[in-house]
Amino acid sequence: MKKYLVIIITALILLPCIAISQENPAASSAPGGADQAPGETDAQSASETEAQQNTLEILKSIVKSKATLKQRLDEKKQAMAETSSETEKQYLSEYIAELDKKLSNAVTDFEMTATGVEIGLFEAKKKEQFDWKNELLSLAEPGIMELKRLTVKARHKSKLNDELAKYQELLPVAIKARTRIESLIRQAKTPALETALKDILPEYKGLERQIKNKVDLVQLKLDEIERQESSLLDSTQDSVKKFFRSRGLYLFLAILTCIGVVLLIKFIYQTLIRLVPGYKLAYRPFHIRLIELMYRGMTLVLTVLAVIAVFYFVEDWVLLSLVIIFILGVIWAVKYTLPMYVDKSRLMLNIGSVREGERMMYRGVPWLVKHINFYSLLENPDLGITLRIPISELLDKTSRNFDPQESWFPCRKNDWVILSDGTRGGVTRLSHETVELVLRGGAKKTYQTPDFLAMTPLNLSVNFRIKEIFGIDYGLQKDATATIPDLLSAFIQKNIEQEGYADDLLNLRVEFAEAGASSLDLVVIADFKGSQAPLYNRLKRSIQRWCVDAASQYNWNIPFPQITVHQEA
Repeated sequence: MKKYLVIIITALILLPCIAISQENPAASSAPGGADQAPGETDAQSASETEAQQNTLEILKSIVKSKATLKQRLDEKKQAMAETSSETEKQYLSEYIAELDKKLSNAVTDFEMTATGVEIGLFEAKKKEQFDWKNELLSLAEPGIMELKRLTVKARHKSKLNDELAKYQELLPVAIKARTRIESLIRQAKTPALETALKDILPEYKGLERQIKNKVDLVQLKLDEIERQESSLLDSTQDSVKKFFRSRGLYLFLAILTCIGVVLLIKFIYQTLIRLVPGYKLAYRPFHIRLIELMYRGMTLVLTVLAVIAVFYFVEDWVLLSLVIIFILGVIWAVKYTLPMYVDKSRLMLNIGSVREGERMMYRGVPWLVKHINFYSLLENPDLGITLRIPISELLDKTSRNFDPQESWFPCRKNDWVILSDGTRGGVTRLSHETVELVLRGGAKKTYQTPDFLAMTPLNLSVNFRIKEIFGIDYGLQKDATATIPDLLSAFIQKNIEQEGYADDLLNLRVEFAEAGASSLDLVVIADFKGSQAPLYNRLKRSIQRWCVDAASQYNWNIPFPQITVHQEA
């Protein structure tokens, strides 16, 4: 069996390595598109031709807008040179700066529309200083970038839609401003007013043209995105195929490697642990527990390292960075829960507040700690229950040594008990949750275990004592302390034997109890075995009956309470 296990483990470890070594890195970069059909090629060519025509129209509009901006810029510069007012110079300076910015944006839009790429990609970046925190976070950058890449098209399209809506809202405002100025020019009655209005008209015409250019540019980008988008079904099929060709395969290899590492470490552990002294003891010693804890820790560490190694050898930096992000998250979580894990480790090493082989209270019931692990075992011998609980439930508990004679529960199944509320019944079912009693006649009564324990049950099934008071007349005072008790004891003993209770009778005594207000009271003390517990009340009634029969046989008067009335003369 061990031979076959070793073969399986070796295969699970070597299979991913062989698959990795045979992986063709160039396959992922090779073009995988199939030859397109002639009809699809013609449709695509027509679409590209139409897109180019739209691009040329937009470029012409941008060139015209640039010319207008240059003309206005030259006019404002000339006006600034001719004016002598400082306030007007300041206004013209700000206006010229704004025109410069618009002209620069127009140049950028022209280049970006003509090339079809972002111009900022070719700009040189500043050299950054070394920062270990940034370097550490850069390890997780591929995973984050991959997550961003999965949503980049949707986010870019949403941004373009927002821009289009913004420019479409501004365009009617610009048109309204331009038409209003033209209307005022036609209605102007003085040459000075007409000249002033004509001076600002080119500015708003240019503004209108710029907004139209922006609308056309954004719409062109949206059309390009929609043209490049494939159908949802084709895209899903391509994504699934690509996943199983690359990352799906790598994940499968990582899972196989993890299984192989876990089985190998477990096989080594189970083989070597049998050679360590104390392995077969009921309660494991400290060094066995330490070895087991180290085994679990090594299993976790080596499994994570195996996953990292697989992703490293296949050069999938995205999956590797996601693993690193996961590890960083675990470390961050452990930072706040480290004291709890330390306490759990102490419990597993059996040096904590709860230890194996000791007695502890859990949910109001005493338990014997049988085994401590990630899931610990508690046992109650009297209840006949073994409870499995997570180790976290033991963190705030304590245990102690116990005497072998200590009881683990006030009663067991089929015992008869009397509760503080007077209920007497036989225990039919009991657990750490509920206790069920069957009363004489067959009725059943169920208690929550904490409520049952709070009613201090008296267990009759071990042994029990009955004490019954019987009063005689004061006229028998001379014989009440010696003769009558002996006669009554012999009489009761005789009746017990006749009615078949003698085998379960442990002790019988009749003693003088006290001189009452109306009688001299005797007490009958009878101890019985627990087997007579179901007849507890019957025995009480029988003792009273035997006492009355004895009084009748020996002519003892049974007094009754009397009231004496004193009348003044």
